[in-house]
Amino acid sequence: MGWVSAVAPALTTAAPFVAAGTSVLAGRQASAAGKYNQAVQNRNAQVAEQEIQQIENQKEFDIARFEDQFRQLQAETKTKILFSGADLSGTGLRILRQNAEQAEIEKDIIEYNAEIGKARKFEEANFARIQGNVAKQQAKSQELSYYAKAGTSLLTAFG
Repeated sequence: MGWVSAVAPALTTAAPFVAAGTSVLAGRQASAAGKYNQAVQNRNAQVAEQEIQQIENQKEFDIARFEDQFRQLQAETKTKILFSGADLSGTGLRILRQNAEQAEIEKDIIEYNAEIGKARKFEEANFARIQGNVAKQQAKSQELSYYAKAGTSLLTAFG
């Protein structure tokens, strides 16, 4: 029993330091986790911003392709009108004008859909950044809680 009675006071004296040390380590881990989670969310925001540029590029490509198809349609329509023996007045001219009006509507739809997609990605990027900031703040709060727990452990033991 001599050994137990000699070690017990040393363990009692060391216990607050062990508890405080554990709390400090947990605080550091919480801080690291918060920074990591914020970095992940910031990366998600960057990806969303890159997708905004991809949407813009796709819009430009779609409009260019549409304009090529429209020019081809107008040329075919003119050829058919002229080949039929009619001239480019009256009904033929109305058909070409109606095609041009419809083409403008289609281009507006392509642009509108692209703008909606870009706005969604912009909001997604903003939300990811907000989530990252919240994660970091939660980790900071948790970190401070662990540090306070360490301080309380030491104060309780020696205060």
